[in-house]
Amino acid sequence: MAAKKTKGRQKVEMKRIENKDDRLITFLKRRSGIFKKASELVTLTGAEIAVVAFSPTGKPFSSGHPSVESIINRFLEEHSNIDNSTYNLMEANRRKRIGELIQKYNEMQHEVEEKKEKSHKLKGKIKEIDCKSWWDTSIEDLNLDDLIKLGKKFEKLQMTLQSKIVKKNNGASSSQAPKIYNTSGSDANDPNASVFLDTNH
Repeated sequence: MAAKKTKGRQKVEMKRIENKDDRLITFLKRRSGIFKKASELVTLTGAEIAVVAFSPTGKPFSSGHPSVESIINRFLEEHSNIDNSTYNLMEANRRKRIGELIQKYNEMQHEVEEKKEKSHKLKGKIKEIDCKSWWDTSIEDLNLDDLIKLGKKFEKLQMTLQSKIVKKNNGASSSQAPKIYNTSGSDANDPNASVFLDTNH
C-alpha cells in the first residue's frame, strides 16, 4: 500500500486575521514567542532590551531587561540629547547667519554714508565752480535770461559789499569812514550802480 503524501508544514499567509477571537489567540501565542526570543537575545549577548505590545483589545504587555522602565528612560534621555544637539546646531547656525546679516547691513550703511559725503562734497565743488564761473562769464555769450540772472548776482554782490563796509566802519566817525562812489554819477545806494571805494579820503 502506497504511503499517503502530505503537503508538510505550510507557510501561513501574512495578512490580517478577520475573525476577532482568532486574532486575539494569535496575538497571545506570538507575544510569548517574541518575549522568549528577546530573553534569549539578552542571555546570548547581554543586550538591554524592552518589548512593549498592546493587544487587539488595547491591553498592554511588556518585557525587558534589566527593566522596561530603565530601558525606556534611557531611550528618552538619549533621544533628548539628540534633540538638544540638533537644536544647539540650528541655534549656532541661526546666530551665525544673523551676525553675517548685521555685518552686511553695517557695511552697506558705511557705503551709504561715504556716498552721501562724496555727494555733499561734489555739490559744494559744483556750487563753488558755479560761483566762480558767473564772474568770468563773457557777456557776449549770454542770452537775455542769463544777462538778467547775471545782473541780479552783481546786485547781490554790491549789496553784500556795502553791508560789509558799513559793519566794518560801524562806530567810526564819518570823516574817517571811506566814501562810496559810483561810476555812473547816480546815488551810491542805488543797487544798479557800479561802485568803488575811496580809501584815501
